[in-house]
Amino acid sequence: MDLKSLPSENATSNHALNSTGAEGSWEISDKTRLCRFLCYGSEGDIYTAREQGRVSTETAGALLSLLQEGRGAEVVEEAKRFAQGGRAVSPGPALFALALCSQHSELKTRQAAFKALREVCRDPAHLFSFVQYKKELKEGMKCGMWGRALRKAVSDWYNEQDALNLAAAVTRCKQREGWSHQDLLRLSHTKPATKAVALISKYVTKGWKEVQAAYADKEKSEEVAKVLSYLEVLEKVKRSCDEVEVSGLIEEHKLEREQLLTDHLRSKQVWSALLKEISLQSILKILGKMTSNRLLEPRSAETQTICERLQNESSLKKASRGKQSGRRTNMATLVSVAQNVEPVGKRFVVAVDVGTSLTSIVPGTTISTAVAAAAITMIFTRTEANTHVLSFSEGAVVPCSLSADMSLAEVTAELVKFPSCSTDCTLPVTWATENGKSVDMFIILTNNPLWTFTASPVESLKKHRHASGTDSKLVMCGLTSIGHAIADTEDRGLLSICGFDLGAFSVIRNLALDLI
Repeated sequence: MDLKSLPSENATSNHALNSTGAEGSWEISDKTRLCRFLCYGSEGDIYTAREQGRVSTETAGALLSLLQEGRGAEVVEEAKRFAQGGRAVSPGPALFALALCSQHSELKTRQAAFKALREVCRDPAHLFSFVQYKKELKEGMKCGMWGRALRKAVSDWYNEQDALNLAAAVTRCKQREGWSHQDLLRLSHTKPATKAVALISKYVTKGWKEVQAAYADKEKSEEVAKVLSYLEVLEKVKRSCDEVEVSGLIEEHKLEREQLLTDHLRSKQVWSALLKEISLQSILKILGKMTSNRLLEPRSAETQTICERLQNESSLKKASRGKQSGRRTNMATLVSVAQNVEPVGKRFVVAVDVGTSLTSIVPGTTISTAVAAAAITMIFTRTEANTHVLSFSEGAVVPCSLSADMSLAEVTAELVKFPSCSTDCTLPVTWATENGKSVDMFIILTNNPLWTFTASPVESLKKHRHASGTDSKLVMCGLTSIGHAIADTEDRGLLSICGFDLGAFSVIRNLALDLI
């Protein structure tokens, strides 16, 4: 792929930039704040790994401003773009934005939101979240919520899906956030559009016995027969205590973890069957739990299966495009997943602060900041062809020689090979400016509890923009930080990241592509 000729959607639609970083071109607009909100649930310039809370109108000021300006359709399009493109850390903010737009006073905004529902709500969990957001918003307004538009949108969500896919979806995710499929089908007054959807609706609302009685002697179409057979398999699994039988049904019908009983998940044989088909996103989500429960042991068949899945390029690309459910996995897995995404084709400098000890632990993990920094540098050196890696502390900036075949331990050793002392986190920017390097994105990795600068990072970045003619951006990543940011920054080219996870990688990519 030619890294210089990326799709046009990667170009900004939010700002008219110039290549000198002139005053006014880096102001933070409401559109930028909206995109930040859709990406990581906050309009501010801080992303905190593993701590995305539930969003509300209190954290969506720019979204509300855009709606007041009559730009609701634009908001819906941005929500679709972040939800569909795998750009968001989690789907919550886009679903909230859609819920808010769906009850806006302007008709075209409401219509756009409901029309987008099927595209944004790709699985039942998303649909349940959307409806719950609607409920919470309506409670504040003290009015009803199940109007004709919502009833039609929910009905269409069920009716417009492939029948077998719908059967799998409703049995995989039965309820969430206080809502069930039975609730939604009843409140939306859904009239099944096909006989297969009618069968699924009866199964959800009445249960298996009612379905058996209704379809026992009834003539069935091919589609209905397939759905009925699939549901029969699920009922068989529910009644079975035989590991061999359950494992066979999993493999034959590609059943998923959520469709099994808790007792089934205590069986290594069942897990062996699941791991052959389970999505990589799900593997990443439950990897720690499987290890702690001793379902995975060194050199076991299950461990070998997971390793093979992690090394499979197509699976990794699919996982990296999916929702960020692997955010709590280890750094080695993060490297495996992240290095298989499409490159953004920018010029990166990844600079590791060695001014303090790198033996401290990244919060929420058992990984030292040295290993975390090494893993992050590996992500970018393996993903982006034009990446410089630096180690730095006070008065010293040392370029690091890394190769694609180096191990995590070798990269770690290369980063920390010279003695530490006090530090200045603007040194990498100054180094690039003084050495005539044009850099699109600076990523500064530090575990200093307080980020230290001899000069303003904003001013240092402006100097580099002016000297290089580049629209340079900077991310300060505090690996042990709990929520502080670069002070007094109203420059949209600067963001702070506290900790690091797969979501942080998405945030950096979005900033590099000028999407946030």
